[in-house]
Amino acid sequence: MSPGPIHPAVRVVALALWLGVVWLFWSGHYDLLLLSLGAVSVAVVVASVVRMRILDDETVPVGLPGRLAVYLPWMAWRIAKANFAVAWAILRPGHLRIAPQVFTVEAGQATDLGRVIYANSITLTPGTVSIDKEGRRVTVHALTEASAAEVLDGTMDRRVTRLEGIPAAGDGGSAT
Repeated sequence: MSPGPIHPAVRVVALALWLGVVWLFWSGHYDLLLLSLGAVSVAVVVASVVRMRILDDETVPVGLPGRLAVYLPWMAWRIAKANFAVAWAILRPGHLRIAPQVFTVEAGQATDLGRVIYANSITLTPGTVSIDKEGRRVTVHALTEASAAEVLDGTMDRRVTRLEGIPAAGDGGSAT
């Protein structure tokens, strides 16, 4: 998800390394036979991806991991804050400020991967759920007015657009 062109060989190496690391992490086996079988598996998958010609920026977003290091702590804080707000609304029934609403926001991301990350980020935040995504439009259900306002203010939209590696053009997050 980066704006500049990246040589296909870099994507091949990045995909092979990522698959190898994931295979090692999930298998937990380090003897020669299993390492060889893992290497063959990675090679077959990489060769298949290259042959199908689907090795693009959404298949292997080379620049994404570095930008995730900035986005994930912000998202974790946002999730923690929203968890507290939802728990507070439930535990203090006399002060219950639940006002469910459904609205649509315009996603400012340039790629499908960016829009999916945006919709998933909305869903990961307690008190909001993305219930539909069609093109650039994301339909959101919010539990409270405050949780709706946090989606509508456009901050998450801009952050996901930055995560995408493409400068945010507009405010995003406008309701319709």
